[in-house]
Amino acid sequence: MAFTSPVFRPFHSYDSFWTPLPDADGAIRASRAYLCQCGRPIFFRNSVCLACGAPLGYEVDSARLQSLVPVQDQPGQWALWHDTQGGHYQRCANLDAVGCNWLVPGDAAPGSVCLACSLNRTVPDLSQPQNLAAWRALEIAKRHLVAQLLSMGLPVVSKMTADAAQGVAFDFLQPHPDKPVLTGHDEGIITLNIEEADDARREQVRNAMGEPYRTLLGHLRHEIGHYYWDRLVRDTLWLDDYRALFGDERADYAEALNRNYTQGPPPDWAQRFVSTYAASHPWEDWAETWAHYLHMVDTLGTAMRFGLDAKDVELPHAPFTRDALWRPDDPGAESFLHIANAWVELTGVLNEMSRSMGEHDFYPFVLTPPVVAKLQFIHCVVVQARQTQAAENVDQAQGQVQALGQAQGQP
Repeated sequence: MAFTSPVFRPFHSYDSFWTPLPDADGAIRASRAYLCQCGRPIFFRNSVCLACGAPLGYEVDSARLQSLVPVQDQPGQWALWHDTQGGHYQRCANLDAVGCNWLVPGDAAPGSVCLACSLNRTVPDLSQPQNLAAWRALEIAKRHLVAQLLSMGLPVVSKMTADAAQGVAFDFLQPHPDKPVLTGHDEGIITLNIEEADDARREQVRNAMGEPYRTLLGHLRHEIGHYYWDRLVRDTLWLDDYRALFGDERADYAEALNRNYTQGPPPDWAQRFVSTYAASHPWEDWAETWAHYLHMVDTLGTAMRFGLDAKDVELPHAPFTRDALWRPDDPGAESFLHIANAWVELTGVLNEMSRSMGEHDFYPFVLTPPVVAKLQFIHCVVVQARQTQAAENVDQAQGQVQALGQAQGQP
């Protein structure tokens, strides 16, 4: 496979469903394979190369983990090892506390946090020693989420530092006997019970709830789906199509959840929804399907970046066709079909690998045509949002250039 960094080239071979995942309208963009200046592999979570000891930092604009060199006579300032004459950076102020390896612009105030950390409104009480490990785990999952959202071209704006009305913020809260914490989203505030960072506790809850899958990253992807519904669907031209596919979100939410918990999902839920919880209410159907869309494109991107190929895989399956799509005549319909079919092919193999290790299935879900139609709807929303964001970025850049020219006396 041939790649450019960090965005994949469009593929034209249809020999395998894993390969034709175009950049033009697909969302599979982020790289997860990086190399240190010493040539050894480094990984998204690393803050130092384990081979040569070089400090590392995640640079948002390039979406890459970079080797760093200190700037001479400027303590706390760093340069990218391959571009020492370029911009300078600081390391996130949360590096020592939670291992945040993201970079901050060099001209930021000393002690500044990165974009991902700036989304925090409430962090765990660190006077309780066990909470530090929980916070670290939560931040690892959140950085993964934010990096993916940025690579997909979606707006990521801090409610705390940039846009109180349209931004997003996170509350990582510890429950108390008289004050339980419910994971959820409300007008841009995402709340997560920090007990979810305890693997044993989370597995206990998963079993009690009869869930096939429960992870920190899954929680965050689900809840950010509610946020993006507010940003990208509510009060937009997408709303009528959303209601036709997912249902009317004006249905009583509390009543719907109570019915789901007391009576369970409808008998035919597996034919129409990606999970039992998705069947509870149109908002939850969107959020669950959104989370699965993020699972799908991120995992496929990782598989591609590390060179996995399905050409020699013996896994017969009936691929989805345009009949399964919400909008079969959409210009990006064919490329989305390749993504959906690639996902079925990849997860079939990964499920078998998990079973070979005696583990639960990697992806214990089944996609049906109605679910694929919803996934395509989300894909179309994401594509439009990315195009809108890109246009706004161009307008901002042109405005900055014009302002600079005027300041310098140029026409």
